[in-house]
Amino acid sequence: MLGSVLYFKPQNNLTLHPMSRKGKVLMAMSGGIDSTVAALMLNEQGYEVIGITMKTWDYDTSVAPTSRKETGCCNVDSFNDARMAAVQHGFPHFILDIRDEFKDFVIENFVDEYLAGRTPNPCVMCNTHIKWRALLKRANALECDYISTGHYAQVHQHTNGRFFIRKGLDDTKDQSYALWGLQQDLLQRTIFPLGTYRKTEIRQMAHDFGYPDLAKKNESYEICFVPDNDYRGFLKRRVDGLEEKVDGGNFIDSKGKILGKHKGYPFYTVGQRKGLGIALGRPVFVTAIFPDTNTVMLGEENDLQRTEMTVAKLNWIKYNGLSEKMDAVTKIRYKDRGALSSIEAVADKVKVHFYSTVKGVAPGQSAVFYEEDDVIGGGVIQRNPL
Repeated sequence: MLGSVLYFKPQNNLTLHPMSRKGKVLMAMSGGIDSTVAALMLNEQGYEVIGITMKTWDYDTSVAPTSRKETGCCNVDSFNDARMAAVQHGFPHFILDIRDEFKDFVIENFVDEYLAGRTPNPCVMCNTHIKWRALLKRANALECDYISTGHYAQVHQHTNGRFFIRKGLDDTKDQSYALWGLQQDLLQRTIFPLGTYRKTEIRQMAHDFGYPDLAKKNESYEICFVPDNDYRGFLKRRVDGLEEKVDGGNFIDSKGKILGKHKGYPFYTVGQRKGLGIALGRPVFVTAIFPDTNTVMLGEENDLQRTEMTVAKLNWIKYNGLSEKMDAVTKIRYKDRGALSSIEAVADKVKVHFYSTVKGVAPGQSAVFYEEDDVIGGGVIQRNPL
C-alpha cells in the first residue's frame, strides 16, 4: 500500500477533458509555482489532468519545537494551494499519504549515511525510490497514460530506443542532476512541461493564469524534512543518545597527529570549513571522516583536490551500460558546473579520472555523467582509500 488518499472533486461548473486525445496525466503538485504552472499548462494543452499532492513527512517530529515555522512543500497551506488550483481549473486532486514509505527509506537512509561517515543526497533517493514509484503505482490505478512533475528537465528518446534525461533549458534551474536514478519504465511515462522554459517565463505564466501571489512565492532550498536546515539537530532528535556516544573524538591531520577534539563525526561533512570549533591559526577543512574511530581529518584547501574517484550503485540512462572508456562531463554536486573526465566501467563500478583537479569529492553524494546536455547515467561516490 502507498498510503491513504483524500480526494477532492472539481466544481461542477468547470470543464474537464474526458477522453483527451493527448492522454491522461497524473500531475505531482506541491503547491509551489513550478508544479502548479506545469499542471495548468498541461490542462490548457488538452491533457486530462489529475493532481496529486504527496504528504511525505511529519512536520512535528522533524523540527525542533523552538524553531517550528512551516516552510517548504509539506504543510497545510501548500496542500490547500495545490487543491485550490485544481478546483479552480476543473480537474480532480488527491492527497496521497506516503509518510511510512518516506520514513522507512529516505529518512532512515539519510540517518544511516551520516552515521557511516558519508554525505547523503535525500532528494535523489526520494525521486529514485519513493516519489516516482508512488506516482507510477497511483497512475496505473487511475489508468493514467503519463506522470508529470514541475522539474526543470527534459525527457527524450534516443535512436537506440532508450529514454533519457536532458538538461532543462534554464541553466540556473536545471534539475537533471537529481533525476539520474529514474529507470526506463519511469522515464517512458514521464512528462516535464517546464523543461524548455526559463523561470522568468514560468513566473509570467503564473501571473497570466491569475496567480500573482504564487509568482512571488519564495522557493525553499532546504531538505524538506529538515526545514530549519539544521541536519545536526535532526540527527540528535532521531538517534537516542547520539551526542553522548560520539562526542570527544579526535581531529587529526593527514599524518595522524591529533589536533584537538570534535563534537562527533556525524556532525561534519567533507569540504566543511565553518563551524569546526577549532582554531589552528589558518583555514582548515574536513578532508576525510572515519566513523570506526570517530575521527575527523583536517587539511588545507588543496588537500580537498582530487583527480580520481570511484562511483557505484549505478543507473544507466542514455545507454545500456558502459562498454568502453569514454569522455563525459561529471557533476559531483547539484550546483557543480561539472568537470571533463574519462569514465570507465570496472566490474559493477565506474572509475572516474578528471582531466583537471576537482575539489570536495564527498562519499555518499551523487556523481552524474553528461554527454553535452544529456544524462548518460549516475551513481553514488564511494570512499576511496587515502
